[in-house]
Amino acid sequence: MDLGLKDRVYVVTGATRGLGNATARELVADGAKVVVTGRDERRAAEAAAELGPDAVGVAVDNADPDAPGRLIAVARERCGGFDGILVSVGGPPAGFLANTTDEQWQAGFESVFLGAVRIARAAAAELAEGGVIGFVLSGSVYEPIPGLTISNGLRPGLAGFAKSIADELGPRGIRVVGLLPSRIDTDRVRELDGLSADPAATRAANESRIALRRYGTPEEFGRVAAFLLSPAASYLTGVMVPVDGGMQHGF
Repeated sequence: MDLGLKDRVYVVTGATRGLGNATARELVADGAKVVVTGRDERRAAEAAAELGPDAVGVAVDNADPDAPGRLIAVARERCGGFDGILVSVGGPPAGFLANTTDEQWQAGFESVFLGAVRIARAAAAELAEGGVIGFVLSGSVYEPIPGLTISNGLRPGLAGFAKSIADELGPRGIRVVGLLPSRIDTDRVRELDGLSADPAATRAANESRIALRRYGTPEEFGRVAAFLLSPAASYLTGVMVPVDGGMQHGF
């Protein structure tokens, strides 16, 4: 199936590793050009080099108010256009009510929520018909994840924001999509499993709740994300797509 990605230009934030990186790989493999970002300049450059000549690495923090304009400018100047963006950001620290601080909540809000809002606002002002704004959210949009209190508080609100702007931008032909990963086998998920007294037992317990009885791979997530960002998904907007192997049991 031709996704129509050849020579289209996307910005993928948080793409030096994990789900953002997996998405960037799939986009490039299907002919797109990508701007990949991370907070560390060396890692951003290395990630782009691994992706090949159709990738550019930029060191930015999603919480930086100047980041959106800079990323769009790089896409236009270095890649020749701007067709869409996937907002992915590392999760805030794990914790419960009693051991999460105001500072952690503020930092999480700046990076996970307000940074994404700023990026979406800037992208909406620059995208033409056929453009797309994607958000990497979490299965916690539908069901809170124990021990991730800050993330549980922020991700559902960002999903609501995404749904709202889908209605606003739809008349201009700009789509908005959300992806809801659960147990994808990334460094972040392994770190979370490792917080328990018995990581292997924790993983086994999580797998028992997944219809496919296994964690997903980053590549499986990346393929879904690439499709949703592509012209092949041109009649999908305002959707929240679980990429979870059947972990979400409700409708």
